[in-house]
Amino acid sequence: MKTTEMMETYPAEINLDRELLARAVETLVTCSQACTACADACLSEEMVAELRKCVRSNLDCADICDATARVLSRHTGYDANITRAQLQACVQACRSCGDECEQHAGMHEHCRVCAEACRSCEQACNELLAAIG
Repeated sequence: MKTTEMMETYPAEINLDRELLARAVETLVTCSQACTACADACLSEEMVAELRKCVRSNLDCADICDATARVLSRHTGYDANITRAQLQACVQACRSCGDECEQHAGMHEHCRVCAEACRSCEQACNELLAAIG
C-alpha cells in the first residue's frame, strides 16, 4: 500500500506518529476487506440462515473500518475527540465481529481468517488510542 508514502508527503505536522498511523490505516483496510469477503462467503454457504448475524456483523465492521481509515487519513483541522470516538467505535465493531466469526471458525475457514483480521484491527486501534491519550 501507499499509506506510509502518502503520509510522508503531508506538508504540515501530524499530531500522531506517522508510522503507527500508517500501520493502523493499513490494518483497517485489511480488516474491511476480510469482513466484506467473509460476509460474501457466508452468503454462499448452504446454512446461510444460521450465518445472518455473522453477515450483519461483517458488514457493519467493514463499514466502520472503512470510515475509520478515512478519518485517520485526514489531518487538516485534526480533532482528537472525533478521532478517539471513531477509534472506540471501531474497537467495539472489531470485537463484536471477531467474537461472532469465532463462533463459526470451526466450520468455516473464512470466519477464522476474518476473526484474526478483526483481532489485529482491534489491537491496532487500541494502540492508536493509547498514543492519542
